[in-house]
Amino acid sequence: MTVTTIGFDADDTLWHNETVFRLTQERFASLLADHADTDHLMDRLLAAERRNLDHYGFGIKGFVLSMIETAIEVTEGRVPAGIIAQLLDEGREMLCHPVDLLPGAEDCVRSLAETHRLVLITKGDLLDQERKLALSGLGDLFDGIEIVSDKTPAIYTRAFEMHGDGAARALMVGNSMKSDVIPAIEAGAWGVFCPSEIQWALEAAPAPEAAPRYRRIETLALLPDLIASL
Repeated sequence: MTVTTIGFDADDTLWHNETVFRLTQERFASLLADHADTDHLMDRLLAAERRNLDHYGFGIKGFVLSMIETAIEVTEGRVPAGIIAQLLDEGREMLCHPVDLLPGAEDCVRSLAETHRLVLITKGDLLDQERKLALSGLGDLFDGIEIVSDKTPAIYTRAFEMHGDGAARALMVGNSMKSDVIPAIEAGAWGVFCPSEIQWALEAAPAPEAAPRYRRIETLALLPDLIASL
């Protein structure tokens, strides 16, 4: 069936995101260097993030709260107030960070907007994602915007019915196998994996190699040709 609707992930698919988190993690490790070695600290932070997803959701605010929780844990409750203040400052700086589009992203979106219905489907904090989309200069190219708490087959089914003519004639592209590819395929759409330079550990999953509607590209510049070949 002809693909008529294309879903795009945002963070680390259209613009850099995880690099900002990694820089903040490096500063976090520096602040807590007297209390924990970096590897141990990162393990504790990842465990806190995993533990807190159901409470805080995805995005910068939950990440900052997880850093504060980890700082309290590794210092056994003795973390100086000054460090907590610095972590809050780090979070505010992340929320003001410039939007840096990935190579080929703008050309790809502009090209496909001429021939297909485009839907942005992204997780994270509502205000932050709206800010990044506005700064990206791509907002007017999308026929629909879906900022969701998580990405599930039901979310993709609803989004592609609302903004297109169903998942069977839709394609989702993103850098997360767990969130962008697998649930989209389970909903009946095509799932295209476009790997990012850095990936958050909680978004990793085995590729569904046996799925007929699974594809992989190394850059968004290859997406129009892939869609034309389907």
